[in-house]
Amino acid sequence: MTKESKEEKVHQVFEKIYNNYDFMNSIISFQKHKKWRNDVMNRMQVQPGAKSLDVCCGTGDWSFSLSEAVGANGEVIGLDFSQNMLSVARERQAENSFNNVQFIQGNAMELPFEDNYFDYVTIGFGLRNVPDYLQTLKEMHRVVKPGGIVVCLETSQPTGMVFRKLYYFYFKNIMPLFGKLFAKSYQEYVWLHESAKDFPGKEALKSLFEDAGLVNVQYKSYTGGVAAMHLGEKQVEK
Repeated sequence: MTKESKEEKVHQVFEKIYNNYDFMNSIISFQKHKKWRNDVMNRMQVQPGAKSLDVCCGTGDWSFSLSEAVGANGEVIGLDFSQNMLSVARERQAENSFNNVQFIQGNAMELPFEDNYFDYVTIGFGLRNVPDYLQTLKEMHRVVKPGGIVVCLETSQPTGMVFRKLYYFYFKNIMPLFGKLFAKSYQEYVWLHESAKDFPGKEALKSLFEDAGLVNVQYKSYTGGVAAMHLGEKQVEK
């Protein structure tokens, strides 16, 4: 699949499933995605008053977590290419008065921000859906300040053989049925299986972080390796 066709396909998928996205995430991950993100936030040690960018923010889950962490004097921007997903994020923002968050439409591979602007740049369950993983990481590296951090929380490849087979069976056969049953979106969840299956493993993604210019890259697996956090820093010039 070409970069252009993948971009178009992903856009179609998320423009359709936006209304049930949060509900389906909870079903698919058995509510684990919230615990994973909470652990990542603890490791990030976000400072009050910081500037944060949440790339591929979807309906805003991580953006709102960052909002609470940076406080009233901080700034959070959530960026996504799906207006429908952003419409849900804005509704949630209005309901909960997250005044330090701004949601904008944009391309993860061409971030509309100046160099060295943000203290933290995150991407949660979105990197696997972009046409060019490395280009997106390079852009995240570009807009983060020296000494700032770039963090990715994403599905990964389980290492244990038995667990790996069960995981792929679930993603290939059970998850699309959940999509059909609860969200009337069978084909869209078949696609999400494909995007997860082809995503790099933990060591390969660590290498991509380093290729993008990030240093001190570390990762942590969750729930048998079905998801992983990668965290890297932008080098401080001496």
